[in-house]
Amino acid sequence: MTTMLGTPQMSRRSAVDLGGGVSFAAGHHFTLDPTADLDQLVADSTGPLSVILQVTKRCNFDCSFCSETLQLPDPTLGQLERMRDHLKGVGRVFLSGGEPLLREDFGDVVDMFADEKFIVAVPTNATKGLAHARRIAGKVAFMNVGLEGPRATTTRVRGDYDQVMAGVRALKDAGLPLSLSAVVYRSTLTALPFTYQIADLLEAGKLKLILPLRKGNALDLDEKEFITEEEAAEAFGRLQELRAVHDWTPALRMTTWTPHNEGHMICVEPTGAVNAWPVYDAKDLFEPLGNVLKEPITEIWKRYRFKANHFAKYLGRSIRTTGHTEAVSA
Repeated sequence: MTTMLGTPQMSRRSAVDLGGGVSFAAGHHFTLDPTADLDQLVADSTGPLSVILQVTKRCNFDCSFCSETLQLPDPTLGQLERMRDHLKGVGRVFLSGGEPLLREDFGDVVDMFADEKFIVAVPTNATKGLAHARRIAGKVAFMNVGLEGPRATTTRVRGDYDQVMAGVRALKDAGLPLSLSAVVYRSTLTALPFTYQIADLLEAGKLKLILPLRKGNALDLDEKEFITEEEAAEAFGRLQELRAVHDWTPALRMTTWTPHNEGHMICVEPTGAVNAWPVYDAKDLFEPLGNVLKEPITEIWKRYRFKANHFAKYLGRSIRTTGHTEAVSA
């Protein structure tokens, strides 16, 4: 049994069979057939379910939690094409940043990956949504918009709320599916119910909650802003209760940083450098794996030591989840 090879392009309403009992459903999450053997899936895998590809390091915000503050030149379209060819076999590619919509040629980047039948997702602050929404509509599984809550909270933690929401309206008007992502501080816990309500009003597929990592700008955060595992569990439980009371529809995810999801992300920098992330004792939380300008991801995958954590996280086994009856991922 092999997985993630020859991935077909998905429509917004269909599920994509990635092999080995894994599917990508409804544009927002992975699922695993309940009869499938996860350990066997990991053992037989030839590539990752999901990869983060930084198409730029530039950003028009200066988020207080940002871990990716080191600036690098943008990769050219030619370099991205070579990376794309070496990423064949990956199920989903996050075209990330920095802020990816700052690239004037972002529509060409999306075409490059969508035309080769990758599942494409885009994490964004949405502020440049109007510039790109119509060009990329129908080609992106979902836009993952960062939003910490109501106006004062988002503006304090991330950047201008009104700019974000103007971009969100442009994305929605173009018919692009949305999910929301929020970094959780102790000082933003009281805003979380409002964040969830906003997600529901936007008909988002999910609300993804993430605790900050001690890297980049987050090194300057007051220590009291970092909540404990127990506090995270309590906050998640309260949101589950509110979801039931108010019939909010977005699925809910929370990722905390435990040994069970260490190194689960595979991040490709603008230089093509591939890293496991976050690796807690590694410099900048990055563990170098290779470079997709020089070799295919299938070769890099062979020396990646967090395969089990990668599958467990993206299949919802090592994070808190609610909102779907099947196993799901962020």
